[in-house]
Amino acid sequence: METKENITITPKELASNQPLIAFKNVHKYYGSNKVLNGINFSVYKGENLVILGRSGSGKSVAVKCLVGLTKTDKGEIIVMGKDITKLNEQELNQIRMKIGFLFQNGALYDSMSVKQNLAFTLQHNNKKLKEHEVDAAIIEALNNVGLLEAIDKMPAELSGGMRKRIGLARALIIKPDIIIYDEPTAGLDTITAHEIIELISKIKLKYNATSIIITHDLTCAKYTGDRIIVLKDGIIKAEGSYSDIENNADDWVKSFFEK
Repeated sequence: METKENITITPKELASNQPLIAFKNVHKYYGSNKVLNGINFSVYKGENLVILGRSGSGKSVAVKCLVGLTKTDKGEIIVMGKDITKLNEQELNQIRMKIGFLFQNGALYDSMSVKQNLAFTLQHNNKKLKEHEVDAAIIEALNNVGLLEAIDKMPAELSGGMRKRIGLARALIIKPDIIIYDEPTAGLDTITAHEIIELISKIKLKYNATSIIITHDLTCAKYTGDRIIVLKDGIIKAEGSYSDIENNADDWVKSFFEK
């Protein structure tokens, strides 16, 4: 697998920039269940932040809060300078249109071809585009994920890895400020998972993308993350580089690396 080169964000660079995303003492409860228990973290422009955690750790809920699909019970979530917890639905939609989302299962419309799936997303975001502009954007997005030949295929004709790639093309086609990857390697064989990991790294290099990668896959975390936070029961148990996490003294964090 290719290693990341010249893409790590240094502490000095982080200190000199305002975060693109900031969670400030964010709480989310479902009854007596504290899914997020006062978490604090930031994501900076051009950074890949991995949120690592097992099922039920709160990582998916954190992202749902980030895009306003779930309301927080306490705290602030600053996205591109705005506290999304205080926005109305129209204002939230303006933020959402700047966020590309790769869903875990690709989430393509089964009744639409690949081209129609991408065109629908692009035209939803920008209704003023002309047909030739839409076609050019589709070709660019598919070339970015190496699947131009699939342009006229239906989702049922695609493998799991291809569906993920098309899902990523759909996320990229709107030229987002932020990309969210939800378990990008889940359900894939090892070779296909490695291809997706390399693609995430290439997207970062090409577009200086700012991304949040939700995963429980250590290989994905290692090769895509500039920085990693580890969630357990809605609390951040560790934060740092992959090496920092791997050498963390906490027994629970160590358990991630036990064979």
